[in-house]
Parts: sequence; C-alpha cells; structure tokens
Amino acid sequence: MGLHNWLRGAIGALGLIAAAPLAAQPAAAQASAPRASDPLAEALALPFANGLTGAKDRERFAWVVNQAGVRNLWVADAGKPAEPVTRYRSDDGHPLYHVAISDDGQRLAWVKGGDDEFPDGAPLNAAAEAVVPKQQLWLQAQPGADPVAIGEGHSPTFSPDGARIAFVRRGEIWLHDASGARRVSVIGGTASDLHWSPDGTNLLFVDNQGDHAFVTLLDPASGALKRFGPALGYSVEPTFSPDGRQVAFIQYLDPPGGPGAEGGAYWSLRIAEVASGATRTLWRAPTGMGRRYAGTRMRNLYWTRDDRLIFPWERSGWLHAYAIDAGKGGEPRELTPGAFEVETFILAPDGRSLVFAANRDEADRRHLWQLGADGKLVRLTGGTGSESLPVFAGGQLAAIATSASQPAHPVRLSGGRLTPLGQAPALRRFVEPQPVTYTAEDGVTVHAQLFRASGSGRHPAVIFVHGGPRRQMLLGFHPYVYYSNAYILNQHLAAQGYDVLSINYRSGTGYGRDFRDAPETGRDGASEYRDVVAGGRWLAAQAHVDPARIGIWGGSWGGYLTALALARDSALFAAGVDFHGVHSLLRSPSNSQSLEAQDKARRLQWDASPIASIDRWRSPVLLIHGDDDKNVDFAQSTLLARELAARGIPYEDLAFPGDRHDFIVWGNWLTSYRATVDFLNRNLKDKRP
Repeated sequence: MGLHNWLRGAIGALGLIAAAPLAAQPAAAQASAPRASDPLAEALALPFANGLTGAKDRERFAWVVNQAGVRNLWVADAGKPAEPVTRYRSDDGHPLYHVAISDDGQRLAWVKGGDDEFPDGAPLNAAAEAVVPKQQLWLQAQPGADPVAIGEGHSPTFSPDGARIAFVRRGEIWLHDASGARRVSVIGGTASDLHWSPDGTNLLFVDNQGDHAFVTLLDPASGALKRFGPALGYSVEPTFSPDGRQVAFIQYLDPPGGPGAEGGAYWSLRIAEVASGATRTLWRAPTGMGRRYAGTRMRNLYWTRDDRLIFPWERSGWLHAYAIDAGKGGEPRELTPGAFEVETFILAPDGRSLVFAANRDEADRRHLWQLGADGKLVRLTGGTGSESLPVFAGGQLAAIATSASQPAHPVRLSGGRLTPLGQAPALRRFVEPQPVTYTAEDGVTVHAQLFRASGSGRHPAVIFVHGGPRRQMLLGFHPYVYYSNAYILNQHLAAQGYDVLSINYRSGTGYGRDFRDAPETGRDGASEYRDVVAGGRWLAAQAHVDPARIGIWGGSWGGYLTALALARDSALFAAGVDFHGVHSLLRSPSNSQSLEAQDKARRLQWDASPIASIDRWRSPVLLIHGDDDKNVDFAQSTLLARELAARGIPYEDLAFPGDRHDFIVWGNWLTSYRATVDFLNRNLKDKRP
C-alpha cells in the first residue's frame, strides 16, 4: 500500500453545517469538489473570512471569503444582509487580497492574482495556466456597479475624497483617477504602508531597500520625494498627526549576533515636520527588557486627537500598548498592564480611546477590550470563542470571530452581542480541545491543546507543531487560513481515533517575551525541541495513549521540528509528516563576530539541524512541499530526501509544482491532508500491538 491510497478518501465521523454557497457558485471547486461521503473535504470547504476592512464615515464592511479556494469579495451595510461583490465560481489559483474602501464607503478596490505575502515578487502560477496570470487591481466605482480592472499593482489606498487611488507596482508608485492610471514616482525599493495626508495632498509610505527602510513623503503632483530622518536601520509605521503637519514613525535596528546584543537598545520614536523635513527623536528605548522592537500583526503607531502617540512595547516582559506625549516626550505610560499579550490594537473613531484584542483572561483564547480616554477598561467580548483583528466602520466595531466549531467569520459588536455579518458556518461534530500544561526537562511550562479521541482503550496519538515559530495555536479555529486548515486536520484525526496534542512550544507568541525569546532556540541550540519531546513523553504516559503509536506532523518550522523529532527520537515518534520543513540550518553567521564565534555559531547551527542526527533516524516520514515556495526553499526537502534514500530510511513524498508555502490551490490542501491521513493510518493506526 502506498501514497496513492489517499484516493480512497478520508473516513470518520466529522460533519458540518454550513451556510449555502453563492447562487452563482454551483460547486465550491470544480476539479476538487468535496464528495458527500468525504467529511475531510467538506470541512476544508467551509467558508473562511479574512481581510476585513471598514469605511471611515459609513457603516460598511468588506472582506474576502475563501470557500474551497473560490475567493469572493463580500460587503455588509448597516441593517442589510451581506452580499457578494464578485461571483467567481472556481478555484483559479488567483488570491484575492488588499481590500480597500473609500471613506464614504462608495468605492471598493482590491487585488486579484499574485501573492499577497510577496506582492512584488516573481509571478505566481499555482494553477499551471498556459499564460502566467497577472496581478490585477480591481475597482467597483459605486455599490452595485460591475468591477473593472484598472491595471497591474497592489496595496490600493483611497484619497480622503475617494476620487484617487494610490497603489504600488514593482518599485513604483502609481495613481488612478478619472483620467486613468499613471506612474508618479520610481523608488527602486519595495513600497508599503501607504497613507494619504488628512488633506489629500501627499502620500506617506515606507520605502524598504532590503537592509534598511525609509519613511518617505511623496507629492503626487510633482513626483517629488522627501525622506524623513534617513538613518541606518529601518524606519517603519509612519502616521500623520491629526492636523497633517507632522509625521511620527518607529526607527529600529536589528540587534547583532552574539552576546553583545544584550547590552544595547535598538529602537526609538521619531517625529518629523512635514514642511521642513526636520526630524527629532522623541523617545529612545532604554536598555533592559523591551530594548528590541516588537510589534503586533496590525498597525503599531497611532497619533491621538489629544496629542499622544500609542505604540507597543515589552518593557514589562509582555507586549502591551503604551502612550507618550507627542510634544513633550517623557516616560511612556503603560495602558494595558497585566500578564497577557496584546495581539492587536486600533484607535477608536473618537481618536482617543483604544480597542485591543488580547489573551487577558485565558492564555489560549483572545477577546476584545476597550480602554476609554478616561482610562476605564471595559471588556467587550467573552465566552468560549476568540475574537481578533478589530475594525471600525462609521463608528461600528466588527472583528473576526472563531470558536471550537466555527472557522473565521466577520461579526458586528452591538449592545454587548456579536452578530455575524455574513456566513457563519460550523462543524456539526467536533472535539472540544482541552487546555493542557506540562513541564519540559529544563523546567519550562508548556501550553498545549488536547483533542481527545472517543472510545475506550489506548489510541494512537499525534503531536502537531505549528510553524513560524512566532505563532500561538488556540482552543479553536485560528484566524489565519494556514492554521485554520491545520485545526481541521487535527479535528479529523481525532475523529479517526487519534489523540492529538497541539503544542505551543517556546519561541512562540502569547506567553510573554521570555518565552518568545527563550535562550538557545532555533539555530542557537533548538531548545524548543525540549518542549516537543516532553510533549511526546507526556502523551506516552497517558492511560488513553498507546506509547508505541505516537506520530508527529507540522509545517514550516513545525516541519523542521517534525524532522528533528524523527531524527533524534525515532524510538518515541513512530512516524511523521513534514510539510515544507527546514532540514539544514546552516547559514553564514554575522560578520561582526570573531572567527572563533562564527565557528561556534556554525557548529550550533549544524547540531540543531535534523540532518545532523540523520544516522539515528529510523521512523518513516512523508515529505510534502510546493516547488515555488518562497519561504522555505524546495531544496530543503530534496536535500533530506537524498540523505534518507542513501541510508535506506523509509520516506514518501508529494510535490506540488508551481505552488507556494501556504498552498494557493485548495485542491493541494485536500490532496496533502488526505495523503497525511492515509500515511498515518498505515504507519500508526493500522499497526496495532
């Protein structure tokens, strides 16, 4: 029996209840449509929402729904049901992203095609089209109008009056208005984070040149560029003052390699005068905790109407929001104290209060909170789900919600209640993941989620290790599609009779700076693997687990840890599935280190690599990789396959020509997950003592 057995389909008891698909979508994905008897395919076909955005002056929200790879743009107005703007019917391999909405809510712009993670990168052709598809910018000029393509590019942003759209095209800034699209500036780097000035006369953006970045002001009328306080390092997160006369931004350096990094401080807040370009340092981070810049996954700098700057800082050892007087500077004031992480924060429409998402009460869930201008903290959401990525539209707050049974969907918060903006599908039968903590051999407390299989007796078990590693898995669906899919596979494995332990190992987020920046992780010694092997031993000690049938799976850095587990501890991990993992960590050390220090660093990198322990590898492995991966080189998997073959170590492989790290084609997720289930069944479930 071999890899082709995935064609038998998945079996198990996992089902779903989902909202009906679009009337114009008779099939979720033509070539890979889920079969009625295939619960894994049905679950993966549940609609997943992302890219939520809102109009400034009107309650109108827009977002993208991905249903089995069929991506469509949806909108919701106050008091009206959500409706689709686009009506694509198949998974064409063209992502839909960078949704923008004009302040008055009348106009929508978005991008279709290309890769939102690498928008200026090499063309994407995951669906193997005869002609490589272009990255296209689309515009709906008014509600109900037919969308039109207005040119190649990405990152659209509307001027305050909605009449113009600024966007980026391969190191160039373009402008679209009633007369069409035209290039207004060539910057040579990668432009991002575009903002119009409050009066609509200038554009502010980050010009990233690779090893440094500038905050830059563009006059679209003349094409003139002005760079504020150009310096060594990265200038990021630019924001205008409310009157548009000043610009604030964050300036940071990457710390050097070696022990000397602990002695310095590496970032500051700076303010520039728009008219003159004169730039001053408002505040500089001190040495000690928080000396390195750490941001959230959304915007990280706001200028309030009462002249404060709101920014993230880890001075307490936890990522929190701080405020500082924009005029006088002084000591920043912590706004969100406590032993929890602020995941994201936004400035409310009043320009003074703050809404943030955090794991304030439960480490593995996220809820929304509001901090008023008076300093009063109000909890906005709660319960057994999670809410993240808050957005305002016309004063109305919305967010992305998930739960143990519901993938990401947009919700409106009103009167203390969450109301779905559109589709809110749910799994009918699922395992409620349970929070688990255990202790690694060096005393570190590790958080995990346990998916218990039903039935008595000893079950086979699987560990799931996430990627990143700057990630945190939750007690439910994740708001990012990669880990939403992984959650579905974990649920499916539990329905198949596996106990699944999803581990939040050190170097991940959610548990404070000391946990995220734990010593000797990754290339410095792979200390996070101690959490993985301790999880395997914890499982082996459970009465409901067969210790001889424990496997492991993961992707990216999780693929690395999967390979490391099989190489170092095949006696514990009987089989594994490695999605696009890193197998050799060797790279050039910092040239600021001595030759002796560089040699030591290279030795640590080698010792931390799975390839270094391959002579101890005995367990079978399934290797899965897209050959156009821009995050982890495809050669990392071909390297491992050669070394496994040379030693007669059993492996199977599955490659996806033209696809990326986070598979663009939905059918590739389904194929890889079916292959994973079949492989684990043959090597764990079916091998009873």
